[in-house]
Amino acid sequence: MANYGRFSGRPKTEWIDDTGADRAMRLIEDFWYEDPKGRRWLAPKTSIINGASIPESLWFIVGTPYTGGYRRASVVHDVACMTASILREDADTMFYWACLAGGCSFLHAKLLYAGVRIGAYAFPVETLAPIRESVPADDAFSFGARRFPLELRVETNKDRREIAKYEELADELNKTDDDFESIKETVDRMLINPHR
Repeated sequence: MANYGRFSGRPKTEWIDDTGADRAMRLIEDFWYEDPKGRRWLAPKTSIINGASIPESLWFIVGTPYTGGYRRASVVHDVACMTASILREDADTMFYWACLAGGCSFLHAKLLYAGVRIGAYAFPVETLAPIRESVPADDAFSFGARRFPLELRVETNKDRREIAKYEELADELNKTDDDFESIKETVDRMLINPHR
C-alpha cells in the first residue's frame, strides 16, 4: 500500500461568525498531518482557517473549501501558508500528499495542487484572510459533467484569466505522469511560461 502520510484524526473546529465571513473556523484542538517523509505539519489549537489558498474563481472546478477528500489537507495547508518559517512551495507540496492521504484521486490531487500553486502566484500570504461569501443563487450552471451554484460563476477578467490558465494547466496535467516531480515540473513550467 502506498504511503501518502497520515492525519491525527478529524479536525475539531468551531465557526467564527464575528469576522464578517462565515467561512472562517477556529481549531479547538491540535490537528496534524505527517507527510510520507515523516515531517509533522501541525495546525495548533486556536488556529484560524478558511480554505482560501485556492483562488475563489477556481472553486467551481476543484470544489469549495471544506468539501471532498481535501478537507483535512486544507486545514494544515491554511496554517502552513500563514506560518512565516514555512516556504509556500513546501506547504503546497505537503498539500498534494495530504490530498492523496485524504482520499483524493491522483488527478484530483494534481488539479488541487495546481490550484494552490496558482493561488501562490496570485495572492500574497496576507490575503488568506476570510473572504466574502457569495449570495445564494436559485440556479446552477454546468462545467463538464458537474453542476455548481450560480454564485460561483466567473465575475471578473482576472477570474477569467485564472480559469484559462488553470484549464490549460489541467490539460497538461492530464498528460503528466503521477510521480510528484513530473507534476511539479509541469505546474512550474506552465505558471512561469504559460504559453510554453
